[in-house]
Amino acid sequence: MAIRPTTRFDERFSRPGASPADWESTSDFLQRAELYWVTTVRRDGRPHGTPLVGIWAGDRFYFCSGPDEQKSHNLAVNDQVTVTTGVNTWQRGCDVVIEGGCVRVTDPSELVAIAGAFFDKYGEEWAFKPSEGGFGTGDDFALVFRVEPHKVLAFEKNPHGQTRFDFKSR
Repeated sequence: MAIRPTTRFDERFSRPGASPADWESTSDFLQRAELYWVTTVRRDGRPHGTPLVGIWAGDRFYFCSGPDEQKSHNLAVNDQVTVTTGVNTWQRGCDVVIEGGCVRVTDPSELVAIAGAFFDKYGEEWAFKPSEGGFGTGDDFALVFRVEPHKVLAFEKNPHGQTRFDFKSR
């Protein structure tokens, strides 16, 4: 169930003439993005960032990771993540940052739904088979994670404006 976030436009980081981003457009942007960056925190506190594909659905972000990958090791000890997506331009587009807690998805019906969403978005190359506790088996097994946002920041460009969406009930 989608939770309607509270919205705050931050004029300190916005140009005159800028206006707040609306949640529907920001959510749509997150859904349509093809590439995201996930940053996790290592046991010693150092950050670890990596690009990956993902799904934005129901105001949550989903991604997968092999059990031996650094981000999986990091998430086993610290569930806090950031997810970013956008464009590397200064005068056009939008950048979005999700900050939140990450939980492993093991529910069979949720895994089926997320596998279907990956296939619908990315095609045959990302056709995952739900299995016990994740996607695939053996060397092709992946853990599936869901990011529950605490806040989402939208950085609109031309004119530059920063909008914060808070998910207080999470």
